[in-house]
Amino acid sequence: MESFFSFILYPVSAILWFWHKVFGTVLGPDNGFAWALAVFFLVFTLRVVLIKPALSQMRAGRKMAKFAPHIQKLREKYKNDRQRMAQEMQKLQSEHGVNPLGGCLPALLQIPVFLSLFHVLRNFHPGAQSNFIFDKAGVDSFIQADIFGAKLSNWITQPASELALFGTDRTSMMIVGIPLMLIASVATYFTMRLSVKKQTDASMANPQSAMMAKFMMYIAPIGAIVSGWFLPIAVLLYWLANNVWTLGQQHFLTKKIDAEQERERQKEIEAKKATPRPKPGQKPVRDAKAEASSEEGEAATATATEAKPSKPAPGQRPGGKPGGKKSQPKNRPGKQASRAKKRR
Repeated sequence: MESFFSFILYPVSAILWFWHKVFGTVLGPDNGFAWALAVFFLVFTLRVVLIKPALSQMRAGRKMAKFAPHIQKLREKYKNDRQRMAQEMQKLQSEHGVNPLGGCLPALLQIPVFLSLFHVLRNFHPGAQSNFIFDKAGVDSFIQADIFGAKLSNWITQPASELALFGTDRTSMMIVGIPLMLIASVATYFTMRLSVKKQTDASMANPQSAMMAKFMMYIAPIGAIVSGWFLPIAVLLYWLANNVWTLGQQHFLTKKIDAEQERERQKEIEAKKATPRPKPGQKPVRDAKAEASSEEGEAATATATEAKPSKPAPGQRPGGKPGGKKSQPKNRPGKQASRAKKRR
């Protein structure tokens, strides 16, 4: 594990070292609360880096909520053809610029950080000459530090002999560890509850996801209590700080995104108001330039029509009348002469 996570282990231990120097200068290097605050601010530093992905995650969730009815229609339309359904849903997501994996990014990035912190804390043990960034003095400082008698690198279910090596006992570990587990569990519940509440609209498109989210809302707090018996006190501090930060961050980012959507809605309303509309019973007013150009076009068409010679109707000779018979004048010179001879 050390070789695989070495690119994360050193940065994590360096951040912890920095904040311990800051708070150790004020409270003392061996003070347990200085180390606890160092763990808290390690979490806060890492979560600040992840604010941008978290904001993208929430924006993606809002987009998913907008076209949730379209997804539901696709599910009903292609319920017997899962391959076609997946293709259409992928097409819809690409058209709206939504990445379904974007919502998992902040959580996935925290997993290696959590494992790295756990590994760093496990390496604080008596006799160690160094621990990544920490030298022997830093290792000894962490081992000597305690909060009300509970050592930060130990856990409740650890064998009594090992606890004795660190100068603590199970009772002291339980006095500090159990309240931390309960507080972390409550913070986890409210964090999950707020997340489920904000995903209500998006869950219309996927009832299975909504059911799973509600299930996790109750399972995750129980998991915090159960796993707390096997995790070092410093990891419980990390878990508590992480949930407290998440709870505050969700409130902050939710207000930010609500404000963004409200501004977009106001812009759309102003754009509609700026477009002139005819009053009830009033004919739409045509643009003067468009009307002038239309009149010029009609005049040109009429001129071209007049200048073009008309074609004779079917069965009509040029200059003749319809019907194919040539019209003849009433008095012709030949007939007048023959009539005159007969009279004579």
